Amino acid sequence: MYTVCALYHFTHFADPAALRAPLLDLCQSSHVTGTLLLAHEGINGTIAGPKAGIDAVLAHIRTLPGCSDLEWKLSTSTDRPFARMKVRLKKEIVTMGQPDVDPKAKVGHYVDPADWNALITSPDVAVIDTRNDYEVAIGTFEGAVDPETATFREFPQWWEKNKDRFHNKRIAMFCTGGIRCEKSTNFLIGQGVEEVYHLKGGILKYLEEVPASDSTWNGSCFVFDGRVSVDHGLAEGPHVLCHACRRPILPEDRDRPEYEHGVSCHLCVDQTSDEDKARFRERQKQIALSHARGERHLHADEDDHPMERGNG
Repeated sequence: MYTVCALYHFTHFADPAALRAPLLDLCQSSHVTGTLLLAHEGINGTIAGPKAGIDAVLAHIRTLPGCSDLEWKLSTSTDRPFARMKVRLKKEIVTMGQPDVDPKAKVGHYVDPADWNALITSPDVAVIDTRNDYEVAIGTFEGAVDPETATFREFPQWWEKNKDRFHNKRIAMFCTGGIRCEKSTNFLIGQGVEEVYHLKGGILKYLEEVPASDSTWNGSCFVFDGRVSVDHGLAEGPHVLCHACRRPILPEDRDRPEYEHGVSCHLCVDQTSDEDKARFRERQKQIALSHARGERHLHADEDDHPMERGNG
């Protein structure tokens, strides 16, 4: 059984590059895999490994500047969620592309999972899902607005076009683990929205703490690791990943005529050219040959999502 740890923390790192090597070395020596992002604004990522290894990495992160009050969320996975460990330097730990947004200055009102249902069912509250379209497609809260954005970077533009819909409304926002709401609530405050709320700990904390019998959540929650999705109690969900477009699909979707392993699914079959599909088939052929030789192909366990990553 693997311990999975999702974390983020906004703080100022004067020299993120100097933090990278010691953090990577510790993760590797502790048999921890996953991805951590470092930027001047803080740290974000999901890692997995033995509980002792995760504890060692968390202890190290808490010694970094401003990280003594780091919070994280733990869950488990029966299979290894990540193939290798990566610590990457980024401009932002979750990309919004708004240089004036600063979650360290001010964010919306945190709402505990136990209080979330009462808030979002209030008639004067508009609920907005800040995640990307492929995440919303497999699960969201009842009555939530789907901005239909492909990346978090598109959210400010969507708000500008749609803000009049929410006149005289209190705004409640949610995302996977909370990080995107740190930025989106700060953004809305900067846009003059007076009452902004967000789900503390994100969907993951809600699914962990709120019983299914009391839940207003419908579907599964997409996660950026090998589990693909989780349900109430953070139990592993039913979804698998299309290794062509990296979107979540259900096991029965592999029986559809559009599905070809590593090449296409019903969500992406019309989005790639014949040349793309030929390249994907060659990749799958090389993966199979490497597997037959008892080797691991470079792309056999690709962790990265080509869309927006994050514990959002």
